[in-house]
Parts: sequence; structure tokens; C-alpha cells
Amino acid sequence: MEPRGRKQFYDPYVWTIVMAGGLVLVDAVRLLCVQQVGAPFWLLLLATVLIASHITVKFFRFDSHISISDIFIFLALLLLGREAAVVIGAAESLYSSVRITKKPLTMAFNAAAMACSTFITASISTALFGPLTQLAGDEYSARLIAATCVMGTVQYFVNSLLVATAASFWTDKPVLATWRKHYVWASITYLAGASAAAITFKLIGMIGFYAFIAMMPIVAIIYFTYLTYVKNIQASTAQAESEKRFHQAFDQAPIGMALVSPDGRWLQVNHSLCTLIGYTERELLQKNYRAITLPEDLPKMTATISEVARTQTAISQVEVRYLHKLGHQVCALIGISPLVGPDEEAAPQLIFQIQDITDRKRAEAQLIHDAYHDALTGLPNRSWFIEQLGQALGAARNNPQAGFAVLFLDLDRFKIINDSMGHLFGDQLLINTAERLQASVRPGDKIARLGGDEFTVLMSGLTERAEVIRNVERIQQEVSQPFVLNGFETFTTASIGIALSELGYDKPEELLRDADTAMYQAKSLGKAQHVIFDKRMHLRALNLLQLESDLRRAIDRGEFRVQYQPIISLKSGTLSGFEALVRWHHPERGMISPDEFISVAEETGIIVPLGKWVLAESCAQLREWEARFDADLPLLMSVNLSSKQFMDASLLEQILQIVTETRIDPRKLKLEITESVVMENIEVASQMLNQLRDIGVGLSIDDFGTGYSSLSYLHRLPINTLKIDRSFVSRMNEQNENYEIVRTIVLLAQNLGLGIIAEGVETIEQVARLAELKCDHGQGFFFSKPVDADEATLLVEKMTRAEPINIEVDELIGGHLDVALVNTYPM
Repeated sequence: MEPRGRKQFYDPYVWTIVMAGGLVLVDAVRLLCVQQVGAPFWLLLLATVLIASHITVKFFRFDSHISISDIFIFLALLLLGREAAVVIGAAESLYSSVRITKKPLTMAFNAAAMACSTFITASISTALFGPLTQLAGDEYSARLIAATCVMGTVQYFVNSLLVATAASFWTDKPVLATWRKHYVWASITYLAGASAAAITFKLIGMIGFYAFIAMMPIVAIIYFTYLTYVKNIQASTAQAESEKRFHQAFDQAPIGMALVSPDGRWLQVNHSLCTLIGYTERELLQKNYRAITLPEDLPKMTATISEVARTQTAISQVEVRYLHKLGHQVCALIGISPLVGPDEEAAPQLIFQIQDITDRKRAEAQLIHDAYHDALTGLPNRSWFIEQLGQALGAARNNPQAGFAVLFLDLDRFKIINDSMGHLFGDQLLINTAERLQASVRPGDKIARLGGDEFTVLMSGLTERAEVIRNVERIQQEVSQPFVLNGFETFTTASIGIALSELGYDKPEELLRDADTAMYQAKSLGKAQHVIFDKRMHLRALNLLQLESDLRRAIDRGEFRVQYQPIISLKSGTLSGFEALVRWHHPERGMISPDEFISVAEETGIIVPLGKWVLAESCAQLREWEARFDADLPLLMSVNLSSKQFMDASLLEQILQIVTETRIDPRKLKLEITESVVMENIEVASQMLNQLRDIGVGLSIDDFGTGYSSLSYLHRLPINTLKIDRSFVSRMNEQNENYEIVRTIVLLAQNLGLGIIAEGVETIEQVARLAELKCDHGQGFFFSKPVDADEATLLVEKMTRAEPINIEVDELIGGHLDVALVNTYPM
């Protein structure tokens, strides 16, 4: 049964829509304020309200018009999102309503209905296709076409039904009948508007929003041309005025304009075109477009003109290069459209709209070059190399004979050269290396610089490993020749990792990854080495990556432990102190050897917070022993410093903080630094060691004898102790070479007034030899393996009671050692 008295529902319905639209609009404005909209929104808003709302294009054979403002609202939805489209749509609807009605409620209803319909359209489209603003980069145009259809259809049904319902209440007519009578054909305008917006959206995606705004004069010219055409059909009396406007636009256009005959002759040209290509109007009218177009571009120009003539396309664009009268090239973007004369049977003349895009093309070429090349060496970069690898992989899949090799090259000692000689010197070394690589590879091989001192080479057409190795050795030999830079002669070598296509790769990144892995394997073998990747290396790399990942979380999870290895006086057999050693108890893998994780911690920088934790933990343990036994406990705590810790600018501050917090005497803390770290940068190391000495901390040179210490510097360093490396002690037999080395180190320490500690003591014979040489202290498994805090506490307790730590034996080494230490903690 049809409802009666529909008019009574008019005011409640209208007010409901007004309030709903108001809420939508307020929320949209709030969100836009949060998003801090920019110039594109304001330009689109002004263009929609002040320009587009006044422009409509009639559909021939239908009593309908397409409003340019509908296009702009859909365009706002695609470019800027739902909130911007709601605000722009409501503003345009309100502005248009002001021109056709004086009733405030009607104005508010129209604006609210547009806000609601736009909000619903945006919400449904986003739910189906995701954020509409991301459709510009979609490779599948079908999604954009589908989204366009959904936008036009939903906007049409929601908006027309909202307005039709209000009209049916006012006229007391059925809603469906009202909708059929007034709004069925309006669907064409919504779908056409959505399609035009989608095309504009893709155009903006290609040339940019501001470039699109810059093209508005062309759009205006096309629009006025179209109006002239329509008016010539509708009213012949307006023909003269239309032609006058056309010619004004033609002559005064800021871009080149030309009227061209079907056979290519210039019939009419404007001043902008003459300026663009350097010819006078008279000279151009005696030529055709082929005479000034580069031959390479003529085929696509001719094809575009033929397509326009065949399909009568409103406008079609093509990029060509013109030859300027002075001889240089001018890049031009030409819009070609047909102009049909009075004789519709004759071939139409053509309108050329010509923009100078030379600067833009030059900028694009530079951007492309910069995007694919290294600024320092001029070599291609990673992005370019990845593309070349992809092409090589594709060729290898189709042709097994198209095998290739990827070389990953890293300069040895580059960091030392760069740091000592300066970055300008290092940059020049990289430039010269790039030149040598280009001179040493085969024609057709491709070189790139990935960054820093890393280079890559793609060697195509190689199927034999021996041939690959010959080429690699030639490159290494060329790089290893001396460089003369700024009057200085310097040397470097290259470590090279090799990945072969024969392993069957799918992605270029995998090749580069494996070549990199092989390069690191080559570096581990020493300088100037090369290694061919095998799959076992990848497994090792994955294990290291997992180890690094676990290592980063181990401190926070409390997986590290500090163990303490006793340091024993070889004169009295008593405990002199402990060396703090970090151990990692992995929750799944159990105890992990320091040899396995310390190098990874060094490489990743985790060693710095880890070393700080060990230092704080061992100092706190020393303080605990002092509190429990004796504040004047004659016990030293030795802690190792890594190279990264030692070079950390905040090291001194960290040590002062830990000493203050644990309240230990800094003289009871001894820091151990390897001699290679000290000698790597003697001036910086000397300054840091002096600062540490000034706060009272003791200093030891660890693993002495394995590095490259200079005796001329050694006596100037503020150190207290030398530690003989275990490699000498473990192989020390009477009168052999290692014994002589140990004896020399002991004499050196005695002459310099330094203490001496022998590491790696494992046998009673070694104890005897060391005691005979008058070595001060020993440390090793003969006395004790590293123990946890509880076991170390038992040793300290024995020390305080003056008890021997181990079993007493009689007369060892003629009385030099009264108390011998037998393995209390055997392995």
C-alpha cells in the first residue's frame, strides 16, 4: 500500500540529511586539519568551485550535460582521498545552490546530500580496492577501470536517490517514479565524469600535479576549440565570433601552435612556434613538418597523425625532436587534433600544440644518470648492476652457454689508508681503482661501484672456472700495482668473492649476496685472495646471521655470565687476582665459545655494550669480595678491552662511572689491551692510556709478542704489565725458539720495570721454566680453568685464611716455588 501524505515527511527527512551531511563534513574538515593539506587541495578546491562549477559539456543526442565539477570531485577522491573529496564536493554543491535558489534549507540539503554520497562512495570504493590514492602506481589498469565504474555508479545511485526521495516527499509522488522520470539518464554524466577523472588521474601520475596544472592553457585551448565547433553546428550566426576567439587563442598562446594540412605543410603558425625552432613565419610556411623533424622520430610522428586522421581522436600526444635553425635539437611534446572544415568529406586539417620540453628531458636524463651512477667514480651503481644481473640471468635461462660470473671486490687496507691519509686521498684511490678495473676487464664486462671500497664485475660468456680465475688474477694483479697519489706511493690489494651462474639462481640479489659472502671468506684467508662461492658458505652465513640476531638480544635476556680465571704468583704460589672472562649460555645451543661470538660482537659493535656490562659486573664482584672479606684485600681484577671499546670516546666516562658506583679502588682494576690495538694508532692510544693511568687504573698489554710493537714506543706507554701470549708458553721447551722468545720478553719487562704474566700455563714443566726465568705470575689450566663467582669466592676465602690454594708438593725447581699448584679444576 502506498503511503499517504508524503509531504509531512519532507522536513524531517531534509533535516536528517542536513545533520548527517554536517557530521560527515565536520569530520572531514577535522581530519584534513590533522593531515595539514597543501597546495594541491586548495588549487583543486578553487578550480572546482570558481571554474569547474560554471563549465558543462553537452552530450549530443541526449538531454544531458557532464559537469566539469563532477570530474574534479572524482579527481579529488583519487588524488587526495575521501576527506578532501567530501569537502570539495560539499563546497561546490553549496556554491552552485546559491546561484539557483534563495532557500537556506535547500542549499544546506544539496551540500549535505553531496557530502553523504561522496563519503559513501569513497568508503565503498576503498573497501573494494584499497586506498584510491595508490591506484596511480597500479600496474593493472583493470583495477582502476573497475574502481572508476564503482565510483560513478555508487555516486549516481546514492546522490540521485537522496535527492529523488526529497522530491517525492515534496510532490507527494512515489520515489521510484520520481527517480525514473528525472534521474535515469543522469547515470551517463556520473560515469563519464568518473572516467574523465580517472584519465586525468593517470595523466597526473605520469607528468605530476603541477605539470598538469601547467598544461591547463592547452586544456583551455582545446575546450574553446570544442566550443567553437559546437557553436558552428548549433548556430551559424556565431561562427565569426567563435573563429575570432580561436585565432586569438591560437596567436597569443604561450606554446607553439600550428595549423597543418593533411600532407604535412604548415598552413598557419604562431609566434611561439617560430621562437621555439628559430624560423620566421614565412620560412616555416614554405616547409612541412618532416623538414624539421629528426629522421629517427618521423615514423612515430607519421603514425600518430595517421591514427588521429583515422579515428578523429580529439587530441593525441607524441614526443619528437625538432632540428632548430641554428643546428641544435629541440625536444617537443606535440598535441595533435583534427580540425574539420566546411567540407566534411575532405581530409581534416590538423592542429599542432607544441611545448618545448628540452629542459625537462635534459633533467630527466640527468636524473636517470644520477639514479644509476656513482658520483665519485662515474661508474654505474648498485641499481644499474642489479638490472644487468637480471638480464644476464634471463639470457642464461634461455641459453646454457650464456654462463657468467659475478665478482665482488673489496680493497684491502682501504680503511687504514683512508683514515691515515684523509678522505680526499681515499677518494682519489677509489677513482684510480675504478680506472684500473675498467682497463683490466674484457670488452663487454660490466663494472659497478656499490659504495665505499666495494666494486662488482659482471663477466659474461664464461663457462669454465679456470677462465674465470685467470680473469680474476689479472684484475688482482692490476689493482696490486703501486698507486702514486699526490706525490705519495701507496699499495692496496683486492679480496674478491666469485659467484657463478651455474648454481642456478632466480634473483640477481641472490647472486650479489653469495659473491659478497665469498668475498668475506676470501678476506678471512688474508690479503689479495679470491674464493668461489659454494652453498656451504651460505649456510655458514645464515648461521652467523642467526648468531648476530641472538647476540643482540642476549644482554637484555641475561644470557651472559662472567667467569674468573685466577692469576697466581709464581714466587709465592698465592692468588694475586682474577681475569674476568665473558661466557654466553644460549638458551637453545648451550655454552657458545667466545671464539665463535666475540668476533661477531666486534664486527656488529655489540662488543661495546657487552664490554661495559662485563666491566661493571666484575667490578661489582670485586666490591662484594671486599665487603665480605677485607676492604684492603690485595686482589686485582683484570678486564679485557676490545678495540672498539678502546676507541670509544665515552670509555673514560664509563670507567669513572663504574668505579664510582661500585666504590672500588681504581688501582685494583687492571685493563688489558692487545698490542695490535695500541700500535694501530699509537698517538690516540697513548693519549687514552695516559688518561686511564691518571685515574689510577692499571694497564696491561695482552697477547704480547703476537703483534708488531715498536720498542721505541713501548717504553713511552704508561703500562704496568706485559702478558706473554699462550702460543709461546704452550710450545715452550727447554732451549727451543719459543723458550727464547719468552726469556726475551721477561728480560724486556724487567728492564722496563714492568710486571709479567704468562698465559696458557698447562704443565708443571712450564711452571718450572717460567719460575726459572723469574716470571712474576702465571695463568692457565694448570692452576685453574675459568670458574663462576661462587667457586672464585672459595679461592678468595682460602687466600684470606693464608691457606694454600692447591696441594703442597716438595721442593719444586730448587726452592724457587714453594707451593705447586696442581689442577684443582681439571678439564
